Amino acid sequence: MPPTTPERDAIHRTVAHAIAYLEGLASRPVGPTIGLPELRRRLTRPLPERPTEPAEVLDQLVRDLDGGLMGSSAGRFFGWVIGGVVPAALGADWLTATWDQNAASSASSPAAAVTEEICGAWLKSLLGLPPHASFALVTGCQMAHTTALAAARHRLLADRGVDVERLGLSGAPPVRVLVSEHRHESILRSVRLLGIGTDAVKVLPCDPRGSLRLDALAAALEGSPGQPTIVCLQAGDLNTGAFDPFEPASTVAHAAHAWVHVDGAFGLWAATTDRYRHLLLGVEHADSWATDGHKWLNLPFDSGFVFVADPAAHSAVFTQPTSYAVPAEGVRDPKDWNPEWSRRGRAFAVYAAIRSLGRSGIAEIVERCCALATALVEGLGALPGVEVLARPGINQGLVRFLDADGDHDRRTDRVIGTIQASGVTWFGGTTWRGMRAMRISVCNWRTTEADVAETIAAVAKSLESTR
Repeated sequence: MPPTTPERDAIHRTVAHAIAYLEGLASRPVGPTIGLPELRRRLTRPLPERPTEPAEVLDQLVRDLDGGLMGSSAGRFFGWVIGGVVPAALGADWLTATWDQNAASSASSPAAAVTEEICGAWLKSLLGLPPHASFALVTGCQMAHTTALAAARHRLLADRGVDVERLGLSGAPPVRVLVSEHRHESILRSVRLLGIGTDAVKVLPCDPRGSLRLDALAAALEGSPGQPTIVCLQAGDLNTGAFDPFEPASTVAHAAHAWVHVDGAFGLWAATTDRYRHLLLGVEHADSWATDGHKWLNLPFDSGFVFVADPAAHSAVFTQPTSYAVPAEGVRDPKDWNPEWSRRGRAFAVYAAIRSLGRSGIAEIVERCCALATALVEGLGALPGVEVLARPGINQGLVRFLDADGDHDRRTDRVIGTIQASGVTWFGGTTWRGMRAMRISVCNWRTTEADVAETIAAVAKSLESTR
């Protein structure tokens, strides 16, 4: 037996804690059971002046955080569009930290660079995107949007004679951003980060299904001809799962020389299934696409993907020569395609997940989650005092809880709080068309029919207790 060392001891202790956590997911309360004051009391200590054994630190950390973790990896978490972590991705993520590679370039980690190349090709095939598109592995959909819109900003202004990377935005024609009324707020954060500004955002109405209205898009483009414009479309609205009409919207936008960006945080994964692929008809005609890995691919957090149909515009934003770079012919350096230089090897977990699931395994997760979302919404809708506001087109639905005195918003929030406190399941609230509602998101590979049945029973009990 190798001699015991602090490092070996810490690793073995970590494995034991991790296994205990995973094996307890099904029986542990889904929501946190302690509040911020108690967490601060447990964790607040004077700054250590002397070292502590790593294993002891890990034991204390696990003990002090107990009750403060959200069980979002559990099969009965339906609050946000968050998946669990499939076993191969979890193992690869642990190894990623162990290998401690700087995935900035092929020189700093040949293994990370080549793995990323392969993942990019696999992802484009899975999502039905153009093979020639460039790509980057980023921290999440927020940074995927920012990367794509930076490429859009470059191309739109370069076409008007402005080198924005050298000159900045001062003196450049203002870039306009057209979004639907149901866009995700991460788009707004991206335009703030890029200096475009939220005043440049124009909100367009949707049809009753939640899809962008083509007539509104056409009118907005005709109203300001010649202005550099980014059109943001959605693949999967956060509340109802609605999809925009990609093919006609791209045709209208491109006729006006606008850039088309697709927010496909989870909806792009519909491309993996025969049953739902039609929802993405024409999505390949866009100019850029963004999606998350921690949703339907069920990767650990810190994993997003961006794709750009104009690789020259993409690389122009990020490529920056340095005196200490190690030149290599015919090699894709990740740092030339994303906002970070020093970065973890995100591709290892991506590779492991896709390799372990295959196209059919990913499709099975998507289709099962959609079926379970429908079963969950229908089951809740059958309970007395529950109104279904949106039935799932894919994996997203909305319900609200009716009040005898007519204050449905107050009762909805009260019931949601009671459900969360039960520990059996966890949903979050949202405001949709002026109404408070409970959002239902099913995105986890662990979720089963038994989880849905147990959840419906827990909601029924919460309704009884709040009458």
